[in-house]
Amino acid sequence: MNLPNKLTIFRVILIVPFVILLLGGNGQWGWFTALFGGIMEYVDYIAVVIFIVASLTDLLDGKIARKYNLVTNFGKFMDPLADKLLVCSALICLVEMGRLPAWMVIVIISREFIISGFRLVASDNGVVIAASYWGKFKTTFQMFAVILLIVNIQAAPVRILTGLCVWIALILTIVSLVDYIAKNHKVLTEGSM
Repeated sequence: MNLPNKLTIFRVILIVPFVILLLGGNGQWGWFTALFGGIMEYVDYIAVVIFIVASLTDLLDGKIARKYNLVTNFGKFMDPLADKLLVCSALICLVEMGRLPAWMVIVIISREFIISGFRLVASDNGVVIAASYWGKFKTTFQMFAVILLIVNIQAAPVRILTGLCVWIALILTIVSLVDYIAKNHKVLTEGSM
């Protein structure tokens, strides 16, 4: 197994402590509070660090794979799946924590299912649907929004910035979905592009 694939697996593994810290730090589990009561005020910050490290492995694994020609079928499959697992886990936790409305998360996760479906059909027809710039912008704003929502700083300028990032991420989610459908609708209607 090459380094980019190891980084992808590492990203998936990081989701477990990330979710435990987010939900446990939010008082979801009594055992967590009993075990880590002394550091409860830092739990969100530790979770953010894990999220940032996991997000950076996404950038790193792709660059290494392309630079050293280490692209594999495993990486093509697992890398986008790891990204979706990380972001969707964070968003679902933020709904549970009362920091994000569920309807926004439903829109974002629905987009991921639709795009994954498109890619699956395209793959069956031997067509590769590359990530678009809209999708990359969407992912960037989602990650910034998640970080800001986790740290949950209540100062007015930060709250405004957080709200702005959330809404931009949502708008880019919809724009990138429309872009994918417009560019790739023939995959569903004709079986090829």
